[in-house]
Amino acid sequence: MKNITLKSGRTLTIRRVEADDAEAILGYLKQVGGESDNLLFGAEGLPYTLEEEREALRRFAEAKTSTMLVGVSSDRIVSIVNLSAPTRERIAHTSDIGVSVLKEYWHDGVGTAMLTALVEFARATGVIEIIHLEVRADNLRAIGLYEKIGFSTIGRYPRRIRVGPRYYDTILMNLNL
Repeated sequence: MKNITLKSGRTLTIRRVEADDAEAILGYLKQVGGESDNLLFGAEGLPYTLEEEREALRRFAEAKTSTMLVGVSSDRIVSIVNLSAPTRERIAHTSDIGVSVLKEYWHDGVGTAMLTALVEFARATGVIEIIHLEVRADNLRAIGLYEKIGFSTIGRYPRRIRVGPRYYDTILMNLNL
């Protein structure tokens, strides 16, 4: 567990997810999904039952080279980041990440703090060498954050995301540890 003072003076506690977080996470996902079209889901959140979410969180909590971290402020989840690394030997050195932050906490240092903690976890595994992500090409603030952390662009995926009738390209980025 790590406590960070945000730009606004609020405290952010970063910790590994627990199965008991399932209900709060499902609610968080609906809120954050409704606040931005930059995620792979909308206000409907993810289609998991409470028990399915608990089981997924148990797996993250027990994994050696994958994790989900929650950022908590004012007794509620305000950010989630996850890192998923495959267990197959030939690709176990790679991982994919996801990042979300409640809109109320944008531009407050939450993304930087959460990503830094995720990179620290990846390095500590002694296995992960590459962290990969995908970001909407028009999400310039997120791209700037990823570049600040050390990610670099490795490609572009045209028309990867469709929101309503519109298509958006994504940028593929890697961080080599």
